[in-house]
Amino acid sequence: MASITVLPLAITQGDPCGIGPEIIAKLFRDPVAAAGCFVVGDVGVMRRAAAITGGLLAVARIDSPGELARVPPACVPVWQVPGLAPELAALPLGQVDARAGAAAARCIEHAAALALRRDIAALVTAPIHKEALSAAGVGFPGHTEMLQSLATVDGRVPPVRMMLANDELRTVLVTIHLSLRRAIDAVTFDAVLETLRIAHAAAAGWGQPAPRIAVAGLNPHAGEGGLFGDEEITIIAPAVAAARAEGIAASGPYAPDTVFMRARDSAGHPGEFDIVVAMTHDHGLIPVKYLGVEHGVNVTLGLPFVRTSPDHGTAFDIAGTGRADESSLRSAVRMARRLAAA
Repeated sequence: MASITVLPLAITQGDPCGIGPEIIAKLFRDPVAAAGCFVVGDVGVMRRAAAITGGLLAVARIDSPGELARVPPACVPVWQVPGLAPELAALPLGQVDARAGAAAARCIEHAAALALRRDIAALVTAPIHKEALSAAGVGFPGHTEMLQSLATVDGRVPPVRMMLANDELRTVLVTIHLSLRRAIDAVTFDAVLETLRIAHAAAAGWGQPAPRIAVAGLNPHAGEGGLFGDEEITIIAPAVAAARAEGIAASGPYAPDTVFMRARDSAGHPGEFDIVVAMTHDHGLIPVKYLGVEHGVNVTLGLPFVRTSPDHGTAFDIAGTGRADESSLRSAVRMARRLAAA
C-alpha cells in the first residue's frame, strides 16, 4: 500500500514589530499543538521572539517544506523568505515601520505561492499592521484583499468573503475593510447574493451541506418596514429570495441587534442558525469578538486553499513584553487542520 503524505501547515510570521512572532514561538513550545507546522518568515525575527517568550527554544532554518520531517520537536522550523530586509530582527518593537510592512507582505506572497502549488495543506497568517503595509507601498488594506489578488489566475478574481468564527457563532461579512459610508454603498443585491452563495458552498466543504443562514439587516430593526431605511426591502430581502430559489436555506433580513443572540450555539441554548451574514465589518465582528478574541478565528472563504488567522491584531502596545496570548493562534491552527481535512 502506498504511503499517504500529510502536507504541512504554513504560518506566516506577520508584522515583525508586533506580537505575531511571539505567539508563534509560544505555539511551538507545545510540540503537539505545532505538529506539522512551519513558519514562513525570518530566522532572526523568530529567534528574537523565542528569547522574548522565555528562551530555550531552538529555531532552525529550512529550505523547503519537505525538510520539516527532519526538524526535531520543540524547535521552530523557519522557511527563510528571500529578499527580506537584513535588519528585521533589530527593528523597534511596537512601532510602525515600512520595512516590517514590506516583510510581512513578502511572507504572505511566498506562503500563498506554496498554497497555490499544493505544497501545504493550509495557510495560517499571523497579524499584520495596515499602516505598515501602507508605508511600504503595499496596495492592499489587509490579508483578505491581498490573498484574493494572489489567487487571481488569468484575470479570474475569486470572489472571497471574511468569516469570523468560534465554537458558538459564525459570521460572514458582505463588506469588510471600507469606511462605513462606502460600505453602505457596497451593500448591493449582487454582493448579498454572492455572499450567501459563498457561505453555503463553504459550509458544504466543511461537512454541512444545508446550513441555516440568517441574514442580518443593515438598518436599526432591519429598517422597521422602511421607516429607518429601505435597503432591507429593495436589496437584502430580494437577495435572500433569490438565494432560496437556488436551494440555499437563507432567511431574513433580521434585526442586527438580536439575530446574533438567536444564532449563538452554547450550552443550554441551541442556536437557531448555523451562520449569520452581516452587511458591514463591525456589525458582524463585534458579537464574535465579544465572546472572546482568544477563541475567534478569521477564515477567508472562496480562496482555492484554506486560510485562517487569529482574531486579533498586532497589539503593538504589548509587543516585546512576552505577555501576548497565543490561544487564538492555536484555534486558527486547529480550524485550519479541520478545514483542510474536510
